[in-house]
Amino acid sequence: MSAPTTAVVGLGSVGEALLHLLHAAGHRVVAVDTDLDALARAGRRLKAAFPEGPDRPAVTFTADHALVRGAGIVVEAVPEDAALKSAVLSRIVALVPPGTPLVTTTAGLSVARLGTSAGRPADVVGLRLFGPPAPGAPAVPVRTALASRPTATALDGLVADTGLTPVPIGARPAADATALVLAFLNRAVVLRDEGYATASGIDTAMRLGCGLPAGPLETLDRIGLDTAHRALCELWRRTGDHAFEPAPLLSRMVAAERLGRKTGRGFYAYDDAGAVLDRADDGARPAGTARPVRRVGVVGSGAMARGIAEVTASAGHPTVLLARSTDKADRALTAIEESLTRGVRRGKVTARGKEDALDLLDATADPGWLSGCDLVIEAVAEDLAAKRAVFARLGEVCAPGTVLATTTSSLPVAECARASGRPADVVGVHFFNPAPVMRLVELVHTDAAAPDALATARAFVTGLGKTAVECADRTGFIVNGLLFPYLGAALALLDRADVDIEETDAAIQRGFGYPMGPFALLDTIGLDVSLAIQERLYEDFATPEHEPSPVLAELVAAGLLGRKNERGLCTAGAR
Repeated sequence: MSAPTTAVVGLGSVGEALLHLLHAAGHRVVAVDTDLDALARAGRRLKAAFPEGPDRPAVTFTADHALVRGAGIVVEAVPEDAALKSAVLSRIVALVPPGTPLVTTTAGLSVARLGTSAGRPADVVGLRLFGPPAPGAPAVPVRTALASRPTATALDGLVADTGLTPVPIGARPAADATALVLAFLNRAVVLRDEGYATASGIDTAMRLGCGLPAGPLETLDRIGLDTAHRALCELWRRTGDHAFEPAPLLSRMVAAERLGRKTGRGFYAYDDAGAVLDRADDGARPAGTARPVRRVGVVGSGAMARGIAEVTASAGHPTVLLARSTDKADRALTAIEESLTRGVRRGKVTARGKEDALDLLDATADPGWLSGCDLVIEAVAEDLAAKRAVFARLGEVCAPGTVLATTTSSLPVAECARASGRPADVVGVHFFNPAPVMRLVELVHTDAAAPDALATARAFVTGLGKTAVECADRTGFIVNGLLFPYLGAALALLDRADVDIEETDAAIQRGFGYPMGPFALLDTIGLDVSLAIQERLYEDFATPEHEPSPVLAELVAAGLLGRKNERGLCTAGAR
């Protein structure tokens, strides 16, 4: 049986990725693009990805649209512009016989209108993608009311051959999910442009801190900076929402033709096969000299303090946990032992590892026990007055040179540093909850922090098996600074009558591969905690995207706190 012939018109990020999937599936492919550089680049990458062999059909790279005539199905993958797509589809229609299935990869345009404008609505169907496709990636087959049954069948065959996963996502939830994600990606570019963190630091923080399949800047490189820029401009034009106004850095990169993976240069550099050449950080602070950390102190007895103490003791550090009372200290030790026991049952911890960790762990209500520690981590309630009081005490009882760290997620590290009376020794080490599981630690430096203190904290965190991402001291740091405007934008959708929480969450999960949608994530964090973080961000930045959500405030006032009390946006009793 001869291999099917499929034409792909447009070799941008989506078209080139489809070319690879079709070639892997054994299709003869006619790859069409008027950009000779795009043709040459796609040819080099295909050759690098697929060594030549007699069992693989040839790929024809051409700038001549007439060569699509012999294709059994034609995929249009040109940029997301209604006039351009209509013109290209009309050109294809003039070349191929009636009944030839035509597939448009439009992300948001009306497939039916594209079909009618091309003059052949029975032959036009859509394949909505949420990024450059890969094996198993989600795709929404769009069959219009005007499309013929053979055309719809051909679309199903194309999805099956390319190994894509068809997902049932409605047009409205898909559009909302795409807008939420594009605004989030745009904010990440702003953060990079400000020099707040490196590209790899931003990407690593969001991958590890939120469980995203890829960081925002590497996502932009993959989908194409020009593609994202065009989509943002259209959303900005249509809505007037400045969250969609392309970040200046994004516009500059597009003007310089640094379009991401497809051109070999974006936020990262890529080789001819499309692999990242270098993720090295730039703009690093002076390295300093790390001092040895033998004994560790943890101040607090809540979930975060217990988790950190479990991590440090499990890593082989003698650890003292300081609680407000002997009773709280004893309960903290019991809770840590129970956590380690669960780890043994799940195969995450050995029985010997559990015993060794417990042997290294002490709990007390006496602050004097911290005097022999090389590093002390404050993990009390997220209240500035409480933290300042702790650091004032630490400044008195800890030996000179002891590194003092706060786990705050949104309060100023500098305030803790000033309260200690020794700001050069103070850094932020924002562990993510649960500390024994989450790999990310945001390592935060103030202007006063000594390079040696930062180097000591960096080496210590790495020694725990965690990944340290460095940033300056400001409200929200990297993760919350990017996450909460995204969550606030999702909450703003609830002002519309046509928004369904479950459908929007499903679109984010199925379409973009996020571990959960924004509403489920708000329930998980806690609606009261989320509101408090929004308020702190707004106090510091006072911009519309940080403004606390009125809906969230009303839910919290009504006692709906999320998963913690089974009453929230998604949980029972919320609606």
